[in-house]
This record gives sequence, C-alpha cells and structure tokens, in this order.
Amino acid sequence: MTTLKPLLAKNRSWALQRRQRNPQYFRQNVDSQQPHSLWIGCSDSRVPAEVLTGAHPGELFVHRNIANMVVAGDDNFMSVLQYALEYLKVSRIVLCGHYGCGGVQAAIALPNIPLSDENSPLARRITQLRNALAPGLADADGIEDESEKLNKLVEANVLAQFSHLIAAEPVLNIWRSGVELDVFGCVYDLQSGHLKELIQQSAEGKSP
Repeated sequence: MTTLKPLLAKNRSWALQRRQRNPQYFRQNVDSQQPHSLWIGCSDSRVPAEVLTGAHPGELFVHRNIANMVVAGDDNFMSVLQYALEYLKVSRIVLCGHYGCGGVQAAIALPNIPLSDENSPLARRITQLRNALAPGLADADGIEDESEKLNKLVEANVLAQFSHLIAAEPVLNIWRSGVELDVFGCVYDLQSGHLKELIQQSAEGKSP
C-alpha cells in the first residue's frame, strides 16, 4: 500500500534542517505573507518555482497550470492575479514557460491525437492553447528539427500568454493607478537549470 510516510519523513527532515539554521525560519511567516512576486508557471513537476529560484516560504505567490496559460475566463487564474496585485501588493509578475512543455507538444499534435475526440477540461484547454499558438505554428512550419521547433513554440507560447497578461484588467488597473509593476516573460531550460528572460514590460503600452 502506498503511504505518505516517505513524504512525511522528508518533510520532518527539511523542517528540522531549516530550524537548525534559523530558529525563526517558520515563525517569521506565521502571521502574514509579503511575497515580492507573483509566479505564473507550468504545472510540470520539473519546474518548481521556489526550487529553481532559490526562494523561501513567503517570497513567491504561485499559480501553476498546464502550459502556463493566461485565460481571462478562468476564475481560478484571475482571482490569483487580483489577490496578488490588490491585496498582497506584489511588485513583480513572472510568467514562466519551459522547454520540453508537454502542453505545447499536445497543442502541436492536435487534431491527430485521441485527446481531440474528448469533451473534457483538458481537451478544451489544449484546444485553447493551440488557438493561441496559431501564429507561432505558421512561423515554425519551416523548422525541420523537432526539438528546435518545440523550443520555438514554447517561446511563442510565453509571448502569447504574456500578451494576455498585460491586457488583463487587474494588471491594467495597477498601471493606471501609477503603482510600479514589472511583468516578465521567461523560459526555463530543463537541461541547464537556467531561466532566460524573453520580454519585460513596466507600464501600459510601453515595453523596453
């Protein structure tokens, strides 16, 4: 029978190590959180936001979904975005995709995979993703190397989702109020462990 014992054991060991290094490590976040950034990433298990950025509890407010999508009609996503900006007052949003993204691979493969015959939340989301990638798919037609093609489309997805993010009402409201907010689009390289910045914007209609 599968149990939680291995996870619980690792948790106890981790907590003990943290307390040994800093007795106040957990107490400092008990009463409130003051994260500096909202992280919007992919649900892929290989891309844990806190691990790859070296962040500690309390530093990142995190939303993850398949292929790091920004969907205005998704109340889950929009509520996270609103809460991060209006209540937690984060000063930075990082939208992060990653090379080797399975969601992007599935979107490329539509309609030639069984998923296209389903009426399911996953099928609907991947269909949305393919629609968002339509311009990128056209541009990538001439790339013969499949790995290079996928990498280009992962980057195209980050740019597409970034355009949705900077047009989202909570983001626009912050910028129009005069509050400083930097929005970044990045991609994570599974092979090197490095983040690469693709795009950045700090005001409505103004990207450097």
